Amino acid sequence: MSRRLLILVNDAGFFLSHRLPLARAAVAAGWEVAVATRPDERSPEIAAAGLAFHPVPIRRFGLKPAGELRTALAVAALCRRLRPDLLHCVTLKAAVPGLLAARLAGVPAAVLAITGSGRTYSDGGLVWRLLQRAIPRYLSLLAGPRTRLLVQNPEDGRALAPRGALAERTVLIRGSGVDLAAFAATPEPPEPMTVLLASRLIAKKGIAVYVEAARRARSERPDLRFLLAGAPDPGNPDAVPEATLRGWHEAGTVEWLGRRDDMARLMADCHVVCLPSQYGEGVPKCLIEGAAAGRALVATDVAGCREVCRDGETGLLVPPGDAGALAAAFLKLAAEPDLRRRLGARARAVAEAEFDVASVNRRTLELYDSLLD
Repeated sequence: MSRRLLILVNDAGFFLSHRLPLARAAVAAGWEVAVATRPDERSPEIAAAGLAFHPVPIRRFGLKPAGELRTALAVAALCRRLRPDLLHCVTLKAAVPGLLAARLAGVPAAVLAITGSGRTYSDGGLVWRLLQRAIPRYLSLLAGPRTRLLVQNPEDGRALAPRGALAERTVLIRGSGVDLAAFAATPEPPEPMTVLLASRLIAKKGIAVYVEAARRARSERPDLRFLLAGAPDPGNPDAVPEATLRGWHEAGTVEWLGRRDDMARLMADCHVVCLPSQYGEGVPKCLIEGAAAGRALVATDVAGCREVCRDGETGLLVPPGDAGALAAAFLKLAAEPDLRRRLGARARAVAEAEFDVASVNRRTLELYDSLLD
């Protein structure tokens, strides 16, 4: 009899871009896989991928007690009906209600996959500081012997499980992996140097800093190109307004491409992949894809980014929020193409050694097995 896996995630698009390969690997390994998330315009793609889809009332943003309890009760009811052997909660937003649901429904095992601490651990407001103290205690209190905290970088492990039993049940697997065949290393395209930022278009990703850095760099090197890929996200309170994106594009500072699904082609057509995030990431998918494509990386020195963008080895790290330092990094790589290519070659080697999606999926399935043996 096959084992049953329920994946809880707060956004269908994130599941499709980051965890669909894991779900397919689980099916190939004999698991019955179902996915629970909020219904939206992309959720039908889950069923189209051959997976059972179950709508639940989970919000994309924010952590509010009443809302989390409502989600937990709905997920617990779903668990009682589906009787999963393991509940895999993807993102902190899913882990908070999901862990309570697992306990209420008697799910034998749970994996709490943290894909970056994000705003919760970067905002200095009073409410966020309270959450930073409360969440580790909450997770530790509810975690059972077959609960595992799955983190993508050591900083998240220390923040969410600083001590106690859950600290001993923390597992590190860096990122969601990259398809090394799809993102094959190719020679750089002809000059001029082209930089790509592909990301959710929210302020905390450093979008405005990137645009300002592009403006400064182009004031010295007008031939440089700066691409910005991503769709507007009006439902996100941190979203960059579409009018602002269009203004940047029309001014010629950056080329806004909108949503793109051909990331491998985009990276093959650029020289540098950038993510100037201003908060803690897990391990950003755009950076590991850039590394797999053999491109030099430029990123901010924050949790997650430095797991793959290693200063002087695979790319250049700059302080978060520093447009001047970011522009200087771009100009350095434009002036030193041999350095840029060396960084890109090493980035590919690191991707092959540490971020292969097949390896990430295998290790995750081994974690599942260890909890149910």
